[in-house]
Amino acid sequence: MKHRPLQFYFTAVWIMLAAVLAIGAGPLWAETCHRGTLDAAYCDRDRDLVADLPVDASEWVDPDTIIFSYTPVEDPAVYQKVWDGFIKHMADVTGKKVVFFPVQSYAAQYEAMRSGRLHVAGVNTGGNPVAVNCAGFVPFAMMAAPDGSYGYEMEIIVPADSPIQSPEDLKGKALAFTSPTSNSGFKAPSAILKADFGLIADQDFKTTFSGKHDNSVMGVANKDYQAAAVANSVLKRMISRGVVDPAQIRSIYKSQTFPTTGYGHAHNLDPTVAAKIRQAFFTFPWGGSDLQKEFKDEGRFISISYEHDWAVIRKIDAANDVRYDCK
Repeated sequence: MKHRPLQFYFTAVWIMLAAVLAIGAGPLWAETCHRGTLDAAYCDRDRDLVADLPVDASEWVDPDTIIFSYTPVEDPAVYQKVWDGFIKHMADVTGKKVVFFPVQSYAAQYEAMRSGRLHVAGVNTGGNPVAVNCAGFVPFAMMAAPDGSYGYEMEIIVPADSPIQSPEDLKGKALAFTSPTSNSGFKAPSAILKADFGLIADQDFKTTFSGKHDNSVMGVANKDYQAAAVANSVLKRMISRGVVDPAQIRSIYKSQTFPTTGYGHAHNLDPTVAAKIRQAFFTFPWGGSDLQKEFKDEGRFISISYEHDWAVIRKIDAANDVRYDCK
């Protein structure tokens, strides 16, 4: 009898085990579906806080065209060009047509993924918990510098000639936020101003929402806002592009470093497609790309863990008594 290598038998065992699980474990997994803070539409069997692939393969999605969107923090038309080279790279890796979807709001992005109209996305830091819990978003990557370092800070900015010199001076003034789901544009500054400076929004200072970070930056530069809380990564890119003159703005507070935009895919993508999408991120050639020109401090995509890397963001949500209402 012909002797087969030991690896052959190990492989055969794993194939048989997978078959048994696929046939017989469905009902058991359904009964033990864990959700935590996830919407009822999703299950987290491995308890890593994100939605798992459905057990029933008939629920997997294998789209002819992959739809990709980037977080709507600035002019979508500008970023469509910035992402064009990456879109072509993803198309080459996946063998599918890939289309950039310019979303106008955070809510529109989450709803598009929840309803199956969006497959891959870059979701802003504060919005990751909402997208994970309400839209089945599975974050797996983040931009980083060539040495692997990453992150941004929340800064509170004022017009350069403003009498406001510190967060304490915001009392009785007006502060512009971006969106209730934004970390640096709302949740982090709200928690920090309350915990560290005893200032409560709409009690000690007035608030307004600009909708996007670039709106807040331009509002301060043009003196439409007395102050604004923004992500300094967006501010730096706007200054680099010459959209705003740094001489018009002054920072009165800088926070600790937070993780930046998280990139991920819908939880129900066919695993083969999802694997190729991940491959596209981690094999993208940054050198000379439009992404490198726009995100000057970045040079690669790195793997992330929502459970660990977003722990500080979830703590800020808890401090603000945020509930992930998916209705």
